Amino acid sequence: MKKLFKKVSRLGLRIDHAAEIGVWHPASSNIIDFIAKGCKADLFEADPEIINELTTYFKDNPRVRIFPYAIYNTPGRIGLYRFRASTFIQNLEKSPALINDKYKPTEKDLFYVEARLMSDFDDGTIDLLSIDTEGSEWQALQTLKSRPVVISIETHGRKYRNPFRQQILIWMKSNGYNKWYRTESDTVFIKKDIKLGFLDKLPFAF
Repeated sequence: MKKLFKKVSRLGLRIDHAAEIGVWHPASSNIIDFIAKGCKADLFEADPEIINELTTYFKDNPRVRIFPYAIYNTPGRIGLYRFRASTFIQNLEKSPALINDKYKPTEKDLFYVEARLMSDFDDGTIDLLSIDTEGSEWQALQTLKSRPVVISIETHGRKYRNPFRQQILIWMKSNGYNKWYRTESDTVFIKKDIKLGFLDKLPFAF
């Protein structure tokens, strides 16, 4: 059971609709436990190899929708590099693969997909959102219509720091979110009006 599900459950938050941008394999999904509990789920994944795996895995679950697109701030054709567990947008200056693994982009790892806006799919009802797009989380967040109770975003990891962390923090503050907790790679934000227990109020650095 993933930490996000445990902490949300401990608070007694009702999550009817969850979404994840950048899923990778089904078992590694940040919202897999919410799906197992019957939550409606929207999964956004651009890698064709992973899309096939997700489609097969969730084929018998009518409450899971899979969208084969890169979610970005401008629509159109976009290049992605695939390196091990990391798939990231071409021309990105910083990503975990570039910083932590010192990956050098090569033509053989490049493929092209369709990029769409989150606003094309978001009907305003998302209660929980997870974004892990290896450095382009801010671009995915920009056209979000919903204001989920909880938002989890990849912000750091080893030497890597999200290149748009300042924009993310400003957006969170202006939209009524507090930093809740941090994992090895993600910062989780929660709406300011949610009451937290003592252990959930412990400070941490971003």
